Amino acid sequence: MSQKILLNCLKSTVIAVFLLILQPLNAQNKWADLDDILQQKQQLLGKDLVMMVANKDTIVYKKELGDFKSKTPAPIASASKWFTAALVMILVDEGKISLDDNIVNYLPEFGKYFKNYITVRHCLSHMTGIKEEGNVIKNLLQRKKYESLEEEVNVIASKEIQAPPGTEFRYSGYGLNIAGRICEVVTKKKFDQLIKLKLFAPLAMRSSNFSEINMGPVNPSGGAKSTAEDYMKFLIMLLNRGNYKGKQIISEASIDEMMKINTKAEQIKYAPKAATGFNYASGSWVIEEKTEAKEIQKPKTSITPVSPPGDDPVFKTANIATALASPGLFGTWPMIDYCRGYAYLVFVKNLLGEERADAHLQIKEVVDEQFKKNDCSKE
Repeated sequence: MSQKILLNCLKSTVIAVFLLILQPLNAQNKWADLDDILQQKQQLLGKDLVMMVANKDTIVYKKELGDFKSKTPAPIASASKWFTAALVMILVDEGKISLDDNIVNYLPEFGKYFKNYITVRHCLSHMTGIKEEGNVIKNLLQRKKYESLEEEVNVIASKEIQAPPGTEFRYSGYGLNIAGRICEVVTKKKFDQLIKLKLFAPLAMRSSNFSEINMGPVNPSGGAKSTAEDYMKFLIMLLNRGNYKGKQIISEASIDEMMKINTKAEQIKYAPKAATGFNYASGSWVIEEKTEAKEIQKPKTSITPVSPPGDDPVFKTANIATALASPGLFGTWPMIDYCRGYAYLVFVKNLLGEERADAHLQIKEVVDEQFKKNDCSKE
């Protein structure tokens, strides 16, 4: 009997030891598929890159490849737009800006050119209707002749209108730069100083700035420099509905506003190759969306009517963003998946071009597998 007990104990011990050995192996292999696809796409994305994935407030995956680290600063081009949209929402929370205000209330110059009906929301969603001439590179070079953001925006005010505001989407630098100038006007602070005070400092993003060292004015739509470590702090804040380490940087109501889809497919007249087929929110592209039903509140009257039997509440449906991204021309890809509860970031060193969207969406599919239990995309 004692030998049988001893034998059982030995079996249990062997199994326990085996499980202890297997546990770290499983932990090590948890992200093996992501390692594999990242290696497959490295030549396309560039040999020098950093990739990070965060779940809530924890970095769960980090890979540094080539001559590039998470603390290496680099220009992020249009990934800057998400920063500027966030700054606008902070000022909305403070009561200094309203998204549906006409921009002429803040910038009277637009009234001189009969652009009275463009709103702040139109600026954040590239629906101002103002015609932008030339390609991206030409326009970046053109900006160098301006001495300030104020001067640039005054010139934008004089440009031709090619569509009524809010009717057509054309991706450009105009809208976010107008929004950035409004931020300057309502706070009486320069944009680069303001965003450091309101956004970068509270998030301890010490290596991020909009300081323009190549001549020309500050560029709210594409002039930020940052690091992977800093940008991930920003993404974690958005993922946690505006909260970062117990401090509410942006209100939950403003996060909801940033997730609203401001376009319809038929309204998109120009989008970069990376964003073909996607709608737009505020400063970011809608990578995934879902339909949500909300009960319509009936107007209150002095007399409360008696509802007949079977009088069900009335609902309306709306599409909301569940995954957002703000890719930059230099290849940086920040993304948040609110359904699955993670933030994704690929940060690169060299000029790659925004046409790498397919690669990032394939990588996203692999990351999604790690968070399937949180998947709410089909709710």
